Amino acid sequence: MKINYSVKQLAKLAGVSVRTLHLYDQLGLLKPCTRTVSRYREYGEKELLRLQQILFYKELDFQLKEIGPILDDPGFDLIRALEGHRVALDLRKKRLDTLLHTVDKTITNLKNKTMQNYEELYEGMPKEQIAAIRKEAIDRWGEDNVLKSEKALIDMSEQALEQLKADQKDIKNQLKFKFLAGESTENEMVQEQIERHYHNIRGFWGLTGTDAITAAHYKGLATTYASDERYMAENGKPDPAFAAFLRNAMIFFADTRLK
Repeated sequence: MKINYSVKQLAKLAGVSVRTLHLYDQLGLLKPCTRTVSRYREYGEKELLRLQQILFYKELDFQLKEIGPILDDPGFDLIRALEGHRVALDLRKKRLDTLLHTVDKTITNLKNKTMQNYEELYEGMPKEQIAAIRKEAIDRWGEDNVLKSEKALIDMSEQALEQLKADQKDIKNQLKFKFLAGESTENEMVQEQIERHYHNIRGFWGLTGTDAITAAHYKGLATTYASDERYMAENGKPDPAFAAFLRNAMIFFADTRLK
């Protein structure tokens, strides 16, 4: 049985205002299928489906002036459009879920610091391994520097720490891409990523304001990357060629920018 909806009924069904439906009518975006003798608008199934499409496209940030031509295109395929909307909305849902998770973590962190001691910086490692890593770092960089770095990371908000980690991963990926593309270590774009790396390391080392990593220390870190396969390993597999590329790029940066 064919059912027609009044403008009020359709507005309630779709969760929009009557004024919105009047506007869509004026713009030619959604015309009623019929008008009663009293000139009241009535909408059928076809109009319901079109309104659904309008609302989907609006949710995906399309402007009203863009939606009309899409829906009026003779080649418009409703099923294909719905499939596309589902993919786009699912991606948006995932982004929103990530944002909600970040907000929840930030709220928790602000109410009650989640990291209480340095061991939490090495979460997932056996205590013996933690002790060995700390001793190695202290021997290489000095106890004061290690303690300063650990304190800075413990005092840092969880959101800021996660951002440091995300930046670190992105920098490595960008440099790996340029390495695989055969770029020179002295290439301007490579050096831009090395500068990002330098500031990222400053964050991990707890350096703020005008505090700087000396050229000698940055070169020392570069040498460590190349000599200790744990640093540049990918899925547990060493990558000495990329480690050498990173070392040379860092040394060039230290020689040209940190003097």
